[in-house]
Amino acid sequence: MSKRLETVATMTCMKTLLMLFNFIFWASGVLMLCIGIWMRIQLRDYMNMSVQGSGTALLALASLGAVLAVAAVLACCCTARGHPALLYLYGAFLAVVALLELGAGASIYAYRTNLNEVFDQSLNQSMEAYGRDDSMTNRIDSMQSTLHCCGNRGYADWYNINPPKEIPLSCCKVPEDKCEPNSVEQIYTDGCYSRVLDFINSNIGLVAGTAIGVAFFPLVGIFLACCLASNINKAEYEQVA
Repeated sequence: MSKRLETVATMTCMKTLLMLFNFIFWASGVLMLCIGIWMRIQLRDYMNMSVQGSGTALLALASLGAVLAVAAVLACCCTARGHPALLYLYGAFLAVVALLELGAGASIYAYRTNLNEVFDQSLNQSMEAYGRDDSMTNRIDSMQSTLHCCGNRGYADWYNINPPKEIPLSCCKVPEDKCEPNSVEQIYTDGCYSRVLDFINSNIGLVAGTAIGVAFFPLVGIFLACCLASNINKAEYEQVA
């Protein structure tokens, strides 16, 4: 009898721990969803200048977060019912989630590396479309005024593109109504290339690191789910015996 009580106590403890894990798992899913959406909004203008149009990785991260949040709610039902088969299925699902999170983190990191190779060309193409494409014009103006930069590698790039263009007022570091773009003293002279890459890399690096770090968290859930299922089977066996 005491052995059975010990098994029941262990099972109760494991169930409590798994419910706590499910809550944390749900919170991490919501966090990933929010980070993915927030970063996609924050980096939208810069990413849309890329030839490869690469907001996909962050959208995938947000989608994965939504899936995790829903799965955590269903997992609470599985844990409460205490059905071994469902718990083993949940453990298998967590293993798949861990692989998906590793893949998401790796894809974001791979994009960050590839970005350095394509952004230079993309920014030049965006500058060539300046004044002809309203959306691209607004993105470049926003980038230059926000990051306090001008041109790709420097302000002179506006004179060297084909066809040459006048330096936009968004390059001005003084009020636009008092700015003379041809006066070097009144405009930002540093190029936007390095500043945009630093901005994107620092943010994407944080997201990629978070995704990869969180990928190891489901291992705890796999352990708890399998242990709880094993204890439930053991309790049922002892009851029959």
